[in-house]
Amino acid sequence: MAATPVGPIRAGPVRDDDADMHTDQRTIVVVEDDPSIADLIDLYLRRAGWRVLLASDGAHGLDLVRRHTPDLVVLDVGLPGDLDGFDVCRTIRSTSSVPVLMLTARDGEIDRVLGLELGADDYVTKPFSPRELVARVKAILRRTTAAPAVAEVVVLGDLEVDSARREARVAGAAVALASREFDLLAYLAAHPGLALTRRQLLDGVWGAGWVGDERTVDVHVRQLRKKLGDAFVLTTVWGVGYRLDGPG
Repeated sequence: MAATPVGPIRAGPVRDDDADMHTDQRTIVVVEDDPSIADLIDLYLRRAGWRVLLASDGAHGLDLVRRHTPDLVVLDVGLPGDLDGFDVCRTIRSTSSVPVLMLTARDGEIDRVLGLELGADDYVTKPFSPRELVARVKAILRRTTAAPAVAEVVVLGDLEVDSARREARVAGAAVALASREFDLLAYLAAHPGLALTRRQLLDGVWGAGWVGDERTVDVHVRQLRKKLGDAFVLTTVWGVGYRLDGPG
């Protein structure tokens, strides 16, 4: 016998019924075309105390992101229509650094790497535990909204890392980074000259409880090198990990 879906099945593509309520809550946009999965996610995220806006296709998801400036986006890869999850993530990243957690039914490394390269902060493979999803959302929100203990700017040659503003600048010009990319850069900048292993970087940036491929670090390093250019003097320490150096 087929399992009974949690929550009602909706025919409309978007649920935005409480858009003007609970404005003090964190807002999460969920873009998922399977109604039973969308309702399950909605149930657990609302139980955790967050405001949830649902969309069942990429166009409506982008519209919600533009109109409501959410604190996080939960984004399914396999969306119907002209825009799949990768397209939506790419579009979001062109204008915003809002954290993106991707859902995928495909467990291939290529899909995970592509999502990370497009700026996703994390991914969860279907089928997933709703409690795990909530835990990952909590970890992302805690990491991206926590105020730094000391509001400081680390300067390494032309590169400036401003933890208070969560901003990276090269020669005074701001560089758009995904939230996880900035977290990795800030962690490296806080330990200049030290060779850090991938495991140390995962524990310090993703959290000690994060489970996944250590090569995730390499993907984000590649993105930082691409975006920051020669100002990002990161040395690969073979057999160990990476070291952020100052100029020269």
